Amino acid sequence: MTMKIARACVSGALAALVLTASPQSARADWLRAESERFIVYSEGNERSLREYVQKLEMFDRVMLFQSGILSSTTPPRKLPIYLVNGRAGLTRVHPQSTRDTVGTYFPTEEDIFAVAIRNDDGMGMSGQDVLMHEYAHHFMLGNTPGAYPAWYVEGFAEYYMTADIKVSDNSVILGGYNQNRAYWIMSENWIPLDVLLRSRPDEVRNGSQRTTYYPIAWLLTHWFFSDTERRTQFQAYLANIAKGTDSVEAMERATGMSLEQLRAALRRYTRANLSRQRVAGRFPTPEITVTRLPRSANDLLLINQRLKIGVPQNDRAALGEEVARLAARHGDDPLALLAAGHAGMHFGNRPAGETALQRLLEIEPDNIEALQFLAQERLRQLREADSDAEQNALRREARDYIARAYAAAQNDYRTLMLMTELRQGQPNYPNDNDMLAMGLTLDRAPQLPAVRFNYAAALAEKNEIDEAIAVLRPLANNPHGGGASRYANRMIASLEAGGTLSGLAQDDDDEVEDVPSDPDAPET
Repeated sequence: MTMKIARACVSGALAALVLTASPQSARADWLRAESERFIVYSEGNERSLREYVQKLEMFDRVMLFQSGILSSTTPPRKLPIYLVNGRAGLTRVHPQSTRDTVGTYFPTEEDIFAVAIRNDDGMGMSGQDVLMHEYAHHFMLGNTPGAYPAWYVEGFAEYYMTADIKVSDNSVILGGYNQNRAYWIMSENWIPLDVLLRSRPDEVRNGSQRTTYYPIAWLLTHWFFSDTERRTQFQAYLANIAKGTDSVEAMERATGMSLEQLRAALRRYTRANLSRQRVAGRFPTPEITVTRLPRSANDLLLINQRLKIGVPQNDRAALGEEVARLAARHGDDPLALLAAGHAGMHFGNRPAGETALQRLLEIEPDNIEALQFLAQERLRQLREADSDAEQNALRREARDYIARAYAAAQNDYRTLMLMTELRQGQPNYPNDNDMLAMGLTLDRAPQLPAVRFNYAAALAEKNEIDEAIAVLRPLANNPHGGGASRYANRMIASLEAGGTLSGLAQDDDDEVEDVPSDPDAPET
C-alpha cells in the first residue's frame, strides 16, 4: 500500500532539517515521545510535542468511538511518526518526494511509519492534514478491515482528516471541510457518480474527474454520516457490496434514489449548513513519556528510515558510504551501530555490517532490529548455501536470532514474518503453529501486502477458501494498492473459480513497490 498527499505549494521559507550536528554536541535536537498508541520523533520544543501527541491520541479515540470500538482497546503496535521542520527532512527519508509533498506514509516490511512536516503555511494541505488522512487509512485497515469500495476508503480518510481537535476543552468536532477540497466542489464539474462508485483514483484518467474524486468522496461520506437514517442506508449499501453487488446497484437499492436523484440531493446538501458533531468527555489525558535522543540522531535518525523503504540501485553505493561516514562519528553509539549494520547488510559490505550488528548485541543483547537483521542475513545465506551441513547450520543460527527477537518482543510483526520465512519449504508447512504466526502477523501489520499474500496462500492450502478471500479483499479494494491490488484480485479470481494459488505467479505489473508512488490527491 503506497500513499501520499500533495498540495499546491510548500513555502520555500520552511526551515531545513539540520543534519550536520557538531560531534561535540552532547545532545541531539530530536525528542522521542511515547504514548499508548504512538511513538513520535520531533525536533525542538517538548511542550508542543506533548500537545501534538495528545491530539493524536484524541484522534484515535474519536475514531474508535465513532466505529463502536471500546476505547480501552490497546493497539498491537504503536505507529512511529517523524515530524520534520521542512522539505529537507522529508527528502532525507525519501529523496523522490515531490516539491509539493508535505507528508508520506510508508508501510514496508522493515517498518510501518509516517513522516510529515510539522508546520503549516496556510496553503492547501498541511502536514497535519496528511498525517490525519494517512492515519485514518492505517486505522481502518487495523480496526475495521473490510471489502470497502475505494471511494469510501478515501471518503473515510477525508472526513476524519478535518477533525478539529481541541486539547484545551477535551473535545473533537467532526464534519469540517478542507478549503482545498471545498474549492473543487464549488467550482468544478463533478466526477460522475457511477465513475466514483466503481473506480479507484488511479483508474480515473479525465482531469476534472480525477480532481474531484476526493472532494466528492468526502461529500458523499459526510452526507451519509450526518443523518441516522442515512447511516442505516449506508450500512445496507456496504452489506450488499460485501456480497458482490455492483456498487451503483447497491447504492440505488440502499438509498431508494437513482444516481441523478442522489447527485441532486448532494448538490442541495452543499448549499445547506453542513452538520458537524462535537464529541467531548471521552478523552482521558494520555500518559506521555518524552526523552531526548543522543547526538547520533541528528545524523542518522532519518537516514536510517530511508534504508527501510528501498533505495534505487544506482544510489546504494553512495548512500552506504554516507551512512558509514556518519556512523563513524559516533563510535559505539547504538543508533550508529544499527545504521552501519543496516546499510552494510543492504548494500553489499556485509562483513562490516555483521561486525557493527554483533558489536551492538554486545552492548544491547536484546536489540530487536539487530537480531532481525542478522536473522534476515542468515536466511539469505541459507538460500544460497549448497551443502546440507551448511544449510542446517545457517537455519540453526537464523532460528536462534529469531527466538531471541521473539523473546524480547512477541508483538513485533517483523519477527513473526521471519518465523514464517524460516518455516516455508519445511516438512508439514503450514502447520498449526505456522497458521497462528501468520494470523498474528496480520493482526499486527494488516497494512502489508506480503502478510496478506502469505496468509491467504496458507489458508488456501488448508482449503479454507472463504477465509483466504476475506484476507485478500481489503488489499484487492485498496485505492493505492497498485500491483499488490492487481495481484490480490487475480488470486481471488483464481480461488473463486475453484483454482489454486500454487501456480499463480505475479506479473511484471503486479510488482509490489516498497516506496510511495501514487499521490492521494491530484495536483491542484
